[in-house]
Amino acid sequence: MKSELLIHGASELGITLTGHQLAQFHCYFERLREWNQRINLTSVDSWDGVQTIHFLDSISVSSLLSVFPKFSVRLLDIGTGAGFPGLPLKIVFPYIHVTLMESVKKKSLFLTDVIDTLGLEGVDVIATRAEDAGHSAELREKFDLVVARALASIDIFAELALPFVRLGGIAVAQKKGDFHGELDDAKKGIKVLGGGGYSIRWLNLAGVKDPRALVSIPKLTRTPTKFPRRVGVPRKKPLRYLNLREVI
Repeated sequence: MKSELLIHGASELGITLTGHQLAQFHCYFERLREWNQRINLTSVDSWDGVQTIHFLDSISVSSLLSVFPKFSVRLLDIGTGAGFPGLPLKIVFPYIHVTLMESVKKKSLFLTDVIDTLGLEGVDVIATRAEDAGHSAELREKFDLVVARALASIDIFAELALPFVRLGGIAVAQKKGDFHGELDDAKKGIKVLGGGGYSIRWLNLAGVKDPRALVSIPKLTRTPTKFPRRVGVPRKKPLRYLNLREVI
């Protein structure tokens, strides 16, 4: 399989892929295509499509890794699905420790299969919901970077992600399209959850039609212990609709 799209796109991000990494991406794709016949992992299953829409879009998060000391980065990928963006980032930056959170058991089994097949070390798979895991002492406020791709609106993402981010770390939502209304809705909730002012980095990725954005939220203060709320509540009753003084 030709990998020009992946090689060129990575180069535009300042990344030079090795032959070993390209082989890992090829193997990842083969496992994805095989498993996708049994469980619904992705609607994009061509090699060209996966190179751009999944792999390049995932490794675009690399622009935020440089703010942390090398060899000590802990990354959490919430609702990772087929492993995006966490596994492509691990392939390109093997020194980071990655935790993949996926509540659907069959998808978590796929992730374990890919990790074993590629021989990746320093990757954990957690088959649980963020609302539950967010209250675990082993996970709460332990990560430098918490990422999610197409998980939810930004106010819901903030409630699910910020409890895992350590002080000084960053929560990053990968977005596309017009999401400025989401940002306005999320401002009060982000502050309550311990987040600071957000920043947006727009990216034009090779082979990807629409611009992508990384919405970064820094963690400034500890998240109140009652967040995240129980499973399902953040989506049913987003913080933007509540009197936040009563919630706290």
